[in-house]
Amino acid sequence: MTERKFQAGELPIKALLRGSKSGNPKDMTDQQLNRALAELMGYTVRLKGSCYWLVNPTGEESANPFGRNSEEIAWTWVPDYCTDPAASLELQAKAIEVDARMYAINLAERLTWDSDGYPLVYDDNDLFSYTGVANFLLSSPRERAEAAYITLQAHG
Repeated sequence: MTERKFQAGELPIKALLRGSKSGNPKDMTDQQLNRALAELMGYTVRLKGSCYWLVNPTGEESANPFGRNSEEIAWTWVPDYCTDPAASLELQAKAIEVDARMYAINLAERLTWDSDGYPLVYDDNDLFSYTGVANFLLSSPRERAEAAYITLQAHG
């Protein structure tokens, strides 16, 4: 059986952003961002025979017993980091492991802060005030995904 393993570098993440001209995660669809994040997390697609299989970072093929007939379809089986709270927390843990401070700042830039009249300064006083901590705890999966994308891509 012929096996071809697709590495993240074969299809640059920029190529995934067909609908996003800026490369900004805010301009990406959920599907584009999920795929880009999956590649940054170590997912790949492997061709076995005539079927494509999603391979997780530990080298295991997707749990689904059927391969897909195109690479694009195989990529749709990655975790849904943009809407699944559990998947976004897994992603957040990875981003914190890579660069905790950068991730915190990237997440803070995506959140709505209180209106105390003072501009947000990304220092420890703003990020770790009670309001800041509450905002972090209430962040959506999409906000966590965008912040993680910027963090992981910077350390790619």
